Amino acid sequence: MSGVSFRIAGKEILRGVSLDVDVARLGVVGRNGSGKSTLARLVAGLVAPSEGRVRVNGKELAADRRAALSEVGILFQNPDHQIIFPSVLEEVAFGLGQQGMGRREAEAEAREVLARFGKAHWEEAAVAGLSQGQKHLVCLMAVVAMEPKLLILDEPYAGLDIPTRRQLMRYLGRYEGALLHISHDPEDLAGYDHVIWLEMGGVAREGAAEAVLAAYRDEMERLGARDDISDLAG
Repeated sequence: MSGVSFRIAGKEILRGVSLDVDVARLGVVGRNGSGKSTLARLVAGLVAPSEGRVRVNGKELAADRRAALSEVGILFQNPDHQIIFPSVLEEVAFGLGQQGMGRREAEAEAREVLARFGKAHWEEAAVAGLSQGQKHLVCLMAVVAMEPKLLILDEPYAGLDIPTRRQLMRYLGRYEGALLHISHDPEDLAGYDHVIWLEMGGVAREGAAEAVLAAYRDEMERLGARDDISDLAG
């Protein structure tokens, strides 16, 4: 990612972001509105930058959607924005069909993925009847089935209770590819290799996870001690 800026209707969401990172576990931390989700969509190739270039493994995914299917998978905050089929098997098999598999082959591969996650009994389950955490897991299985080299997590634990959060963390810990995990909560990124701190659309700091997360926590504590939430605009 080199000199990347992104604007919508004249509003600058990201400005001059340059990153060159090659690690297995990369975290992105920042407050709401800092540009984290936009960064995720740029890396996934779902949107193109207004300025600059974004490459993943040497490929510009916004210009090559077929390559994007095998290079990057993404889990959004809300699984209902991602799920489009009524049954679990159909949902997990869909991406494989997009990659060129025939229906029978895709469904057979989807069954193998369900079995690998210990969820073979979910095959005919109606997605609408699943809990939020279960829907997140369906999305994860659908992405893992496609075997992307990079999995992007955009606030995957938002709205989950503690047991469901821990269970999803355990499943994600088994993922063998690279992870790009975006969160406002530094606890989600503990133990990661490298962390990028976004602030107001730019990189405030990046480096080893422990140091960056400590600095982020300190700043959030400082901001939290202020009382500007009570101020009204003049």
